[in-house]
Amino acid sequence: MTIPAAVLAAILFLGMAAFQASLALGAPLGAHVLGGRYPGALPSRLRAFSAIAAAILVGGTLVILARAGAIGWPASAAGLLAPASWAIAAFLVLNTLGNLASKSRFERTVLAATTAALAVISAYVALS
Repeated sequence: MTIPAAVLAAILFLGMAAFQASLALGAPLGAHVLGGRYPGALPSRLRAFSAIAAAILVGGTLVILARAGAIGWPASAAGLLAPASWAIAAFLVLNTLGNLASKSRFERTVLAATTAALAVISAYVALS
């Protein structure tokens, strides 16, 4: 049951990564993030942070999939998977709280629900 959960998490992580990548590439979706302060494309500095966020989300995907045993992981680093999975789950809880506090309706609904689901799934996989 852990692998299907990890695959669901991967789909959600990669969807979030695609959203962040689109922000990084200048998509006019700024009204949906950061409380809606930037109604069009994000400023260059914030676009760079979105690119970093996209990379971190892809990294989270790999960690959760590896923790569940869905993909291989170097044996020398296998001991890092459990603490990394818990760190990801904790970060997602904090991210959810930030999304819930946003002035942007999209952040409060879609992004908060997605990060909350990812937090629960990541914790489930971390327990495995």
